[in-house]
Amino acid sequence: MGSQLLIAGVAIAAFMVLGILGFIVSFYKKVPQGKALVRTGMGGLRVITQGGLVIPVVHKAERMDISLKSIEISREGKQGLICQDNLRADIRVVFFIRVNNQLEDIATVAQTVGCERASDTELLISLFEAKFSEALKTIGKRFDFIELYNSREKVKQEVIDIIGTDLNGYVLDDCAIDYLEQTNVENLDPDNILDAEGIKKIIDLTAKQKIQANLIKNEEEKKIKKQDVEKEEAVLVLEKQRVEAEERQRREIDTIKAKEEATTETIVQEERLKAEKIKLQVDEELEIQQKNKEREILVAQKNIEKTEALENERIEKERQLAETEKQKVVELAQIAKEKTLEEQKRDIQDVIKERVAVEKSVVEEQERIKDTEAFAEAQRQKKVAITLAEQKAEENLMMELKAAEAQKEAAKLHAEQQKIEAAADFETSNQKAAAIKTLADAKVKEQATSGFAEAQVNEAKAIAREKEAIAEAQYIAATSEAQALANKQLGEAEAEVLRQKMIAEAEGMEKKSKSIELEGLAEAKVLQEKSLVEAQRIEAEAKATAHMDEAIKDLERFKLQLNQEKELALAKFQMQQELTKAQAQVMAEAVKSSDIKIIGGESQVYDKIIKSISMGETVESFFETSSVATEVKDNLLDSSDGKNIIGKIRGYIEQFGVTTEDIKNLSVAGLLNKMRTMTNDDLQKTWIDSALATAEKTGIAAAAASTFIK
Repeated sequence: MGSQLLIAGVAIAAFMVLGILGFIVSFYKKVPQGKALVRTGMGGLRVITQGGLVIPVVHKAERMDISLKSIEISREGKQGLICQDNLRADIRVVFFIRVNNQLEDIATVAQTVGCERASDTELLISLFEAKFSEALKTIGKRFDFIELYNSREKVKQEVIDIIGTDLNGYVLDDCAIDYLEQTNVENLDPDNILDAEGIKKIIDLTAKQKIQANLIKNEEEKKIKKQDVEKEEAVLVLEKQRVEAEERQRREIDTIKAKEEATTETIVQEERLKAEKIKLQVDEELEIQQKNKEREILVAQKNIEKTEALENERIEKERQLAETEKQKVVELAQIAKEKTLEEQKRDIQDVIKERVAVEKSVVEEQERIKDTEAFAEAQRQKKVAITLAEQKAEENLMMELKAAEAQKEAAKLHAEQQKIEAAADFETSNQKAAAIKTLADAKVKEQATSGFAEAQVNEAKAIAREKEAIAEAQYIAATSEAQALANKQLGEAEAEVLRQKMIAEAEGMEKKSKSIELEGLAEAKVLQEKSLVEAQRIEAEAKATAHMDEAIKDLERFKLQLNQEKELALAKFQMQQELTKAQAQVMAEAVKSSDIKIIGGESQVYDKIIKSISMGETVESFFETSSVATEVKDNLLDSSDGKNIIGKIRGYIEQFGVTTEDIKNLSVAGLLNKMRTMTNDDLQKTWIDSALATAEKTGIAAAAASTFIK
């Protein structure tokens, strides 16, 4: 029991010892390097640099930074240092200070400055700036500026010596001159005696330095120029030697070239003589070959001409055979047409017989109606007088309707008969005209004249068409209920006949020159046919006129007037025919002695010549009948003063110097306007304005000028 108490007491004691030791350890504070711990309270002020106990409530501990600090002191501008030579210097010096690591110094700083503010840079500057500046001023006055600038280490050491190491707990470890330069003259005060002295020295020194620098620079330029001149002289000497060497070499080369050229020219002349001899031999051989070739070509041409003559003869025989066959076919067709006409005439007779039978049946029907009326009259007597009168009126109306219908049918049959007869006459005329044309074509291809016969045949066709159109118009007039419609149809038929006739005349004008040798025979046959057709037409018109009313007669009078105009046109055509004969004779006399080379077949050449002549006559007729064309011709080709418009324009072109290129690129109006701007003569301007108005009136103003002026 006693032992247990002992153990317990030991344990408790040990626990208490451990507790005390733990308490002591928890209050033990270590101090890092560069720091110091200042403890106040029980036991008084104590500085701890390694470690110590700090008991709460009993003690108060503050940390102090005792590490090295730097502060910069700057003296620049008007605040710069005044040196011994009265020059002002701008300087910046960095001072390295710290709290002296001594217990007494740390305690002093803690008491005078405070632990927290001991290492504050701003506080340090405020504490030591005046002292450090005063030290710098003192050192500056001990040295000239150049010495100050060159003896920095000495200056630094003297600054440290003046300031000392004891700074009320702080210690100055070192200092460094960071910047040292002369103060700019602009920052110096000329009213300050020291600055004025400094300014004078600066100007004096800089002026001397500038003069010295300029002397050195000029001396340098002289030496450089002298070296350049010496170099140029050496270069010129070398260049002279080079040119002399080149000239010697060139003379030697020219001599060698001249010798070589002379030798070459001799060889060339010899070769040229040889080449000319060879060329003469070749030319002689080529000439011989060319003559042989020409002889062969001539022989070949003769053979070709002989072959062409044989071929043309064969073609001519084939053509004659074809024409004979064609004539046979035409005659057979004529016979067939005549048979057809006979059959049509028989059909017409049958129609007439049928019409008579119809009329007879109509009469018989009328008789039966009359009998019926008589029988009905007896029956109607029993009826009332009013009923009798109405019945009689209805019967009379029926009779009139039947009679009108019979007359209508009779007129229709009569008109149909006239139409058929006219068609037959037209077909007969066509067949005869075709036969005449065929015969004329055959003779024309043999003797190169068929145009006029064809023209007359076309005219006969036109007259036959006119007859058919008249018959058709009469048929329309007989069957139409409106006479105005019949007049319109007949008028259109007359216009179509006139158009066909004019087309036939135009076609005849193109080919009329081909009928010079056979025109007499063809004209006689055509006139005979025309007379026959005209007689048939007059007979048909006489028959048709008997059935026409007053409106149709007016239309007939218009047709007769149209025929008179046609006769005038025919007379003009005959007169033109005589003129064509005379022109043909003149052309024959003109080309009789001409040397004309014919290329192509005979018929082609003749057709081209005739076509050209026909085209000329067509153009001449166009100018005779067209007032606008006549005006254009008169203005362009005729003039009262003997000079036409084109001739005057050519004269102005030469006078004004208008180029051929301008004529190609300008219209007629453009050319006239250009010439108007190139003259100052009022008469010429007036004439050009008149020519421009004529060109616009005739429609050639927009045409190319090159079309009229070559």
